[in-house]
Amino acid sequence: MRAGPYGTTDLPVLLPFRPGARGAAEPAPGLGAAWGVALALVFALSAGIAEAQSDAGRPSTVATILKWTPLLAQGFALNILISFLAMAIGTAAGTVLGLCQISLLPPVRTGSWFMTQFFRNSPWLVLLFYCMLLLPFEVNVGGHIVPLPDWFKATVGLALPVMANVSELVRGAIRSIPFGQWEAADALAFSRRQILWMIILPQCVKRMTPPWMNLYAILTVATPLCSIVGVNEAMTLTGDALAAEARNELLVPMYAYLLLWFFLYCYPISRATVALEKRFAVK
Repeated sequence: MRAGPYGTTDLPVLLPFRPGARGAAEPAPGLGAAWGVALALVFALSAGIAEAQSDAGRPSTVATILKWTPLLAQGFALNILISFLAMAIGTAAGTVLGLCQISLLPPVRTGSWFMTQFFRNSPWLVLLFYCMLLLPFEVNVGGHIVPLPDWFKATVGLALPVMANVSELVRGAIRSIPFGQWEAADALAFSRRQILWMIILPQCVKRMTPPWMNLYAILTVATPLCSIVGVNEAMTLTGDALAAEARNELLVPMYAYLLLWFFLYCYPISRATVALEKRFAVK
């Protein structure tokens, strides 16, 4: 307790978090380069073992993998396309859902909260199966039949949990803004819509960007789940290549090769996420 400016006593207050302060939690470490080196060593070691186990006269393990690389690249490109579309759809829908969670109307707020918690806590594979089985194979748009391919239905299935997680990101970011800013803007006769779009949400972008990027990395490594529902992405094509070669010794190096691809794609995202966390840290 200490004397205030007018002779009163000020109550002790909890100081805001300061990076580097004693007892402060350090940010969680991101995906380290050592994991990439370990994956490369696993791939090299498995390829060497497969080469030792292969029969004489057959193409080498590396030559076989390089032969199937263009096909695997097509499948991996489909994985990236699914991740892009699912993240875009989920971000757009999740932003609306997150804003509904702070609505002044109780039915809207309760309904959006229930939808967020339902899809956020549902297994991603179950949502994939539901979308694959419940969505039609084609839709009639203005008299024209538009087919819905399997990969698009899988994209919708992955967009649902992304929507729920983005909804929580939006709600949490808005709640993290000091309430004094709402009161100050209200005192200046701003409407609620103006306060959100001109004052609150621009500040939320910095707070949401690092976890949003982390969510995209998680979504990318989850796209091989689409192979279970019949989408011809990288995981499915790797299995087809193994079946065509009929060489059991290629099992580990082929999947290690695919795993290395995912690491090389997600590692820069992880590093950028850690950098943005440090840059946008609330002082």
